[in-house]
Amino acid sequence: MAFRFMHRLRHALAGEGDLEGQGGGGSEVEEFPESSELEDDTDGLSTRLSGTLSFTSNEEEEEAENEEAASQELGDLGELGLPKNPGAMENGDPSPAPAERQGSNLLTRQLQDFWRRSRSSVVPQRLLFEVTSTSVVSERSSKYVLYTIYLIRSGQFDKAPAAIARRYSDFERLNRRLRHQFGCDMAGVSFPRKRLRRNFTAETIAKRSRAFEQFLSHLYSIAEIRRSSDFLEFFFLRDLQAAQRLTCTGMYGEALATWSNAYRLQDKLGVYSSGRFLLTLAGLVVCHQELDEPSEAHHYCERALVLLEAQHSHPLLEPFLQAHIHLSWKVGKDKRQSEARLQGLQGTGVALQQQPTLKEFLIKEALD
Repeated sequence: MAFRFMHRLRHALAGEGDLEGQGGGGSEVEEFPESSELEDDTDGLSTRLSGTLSFTSNEEEEEAENEEAASQELGDLGELGLPKNPGAMENGDPSPAPAERQGSNLLTRQLQDFWRRSRSSVVPQRLLFEVTSTSVVSERSSKYVLYTIYLIRSGQFDKAPAAIARRYSDFERLNRRLRHQFGCDMAGVSFPRKRLRRNFTAETIAKRSRAFEQFLSHLYSIAEIRRSSDFLEFFFLRDLQAAQRLTCTGMYGEALATWSNAYRLQDKLGVYSSGRFLLTLAGLVVCHQELDEPSEAHHYCERALVLLEAQHSHPLLEPFLQAHIHLSWKVGKDKRQSEARLQGLQGTGVALQQQPTLKEFLIKEALD
């Protein structure tokens, strides 16, 4: 209907134009009378139609937005001192001016520098705590929900996340200890309250899962709490105790999996200089040795010796040196540096015959 109206209006206007041309007596006829009349009367026509037709299409709006974005980009290039018309050659100028060529080269260098800086920049990392699954456990005298929590390092692809499984009472114990030790810092940390009923509904479990994620994330954001033994051992002490029991009973395959998870947990938490981490490395070396995997055992042995570089009196230094010399001989690696360090220990008067092996140290170490 709008099309018919425009068609009639165009013919009417064309007729008026012809009459005026004939009455003018020799005046020149306009080349495009219809289009010029329509353009001149656009405001009046839109007023008369009172919104019946829209003279701005979506394509025109998109073109206007594109033109605005292009002008913004040209303004940015102008601020950098670059040419605002990089496509001059395409518009008919076969040889751009030297200033334009210099600006183009400058733009290329700046883009290359930006790409190089972005590739070499260190992405800030933080630790994420995510409840991935829950299960209701029924025992003889109790029933509880077990929450499986993954520790994931953000900022990069974490191909080896570490996991723990804890129940409500474990979180409550951690909360109580930290509030006793860090009263001021814990004032703003919220903890889900205990309920007397409806503890096993899907809604309650989901709400507690999110609350535990926020609870751990808040604790980790506080530096003093993040470095405290109570917070750290909440994650990996239970694995260390289980791995030690499995190693003592000769279940090296199961022990290796538990030692490995404890290693990943401490790696995510940034615990490298503690005795717990060295004990974990000792467990990995022993289990890989017992499973006839000397290359892996040698790798973890070297990691331990790097951490013990400046510690000449650590009780684990001599056992690691002895193991490293033996493993280096098996895998065909250089063992002269470890032999020299071992001879240096002998020169200090250390009774090497009384030092336990790594396996003996694991069995005797008390993990409370």
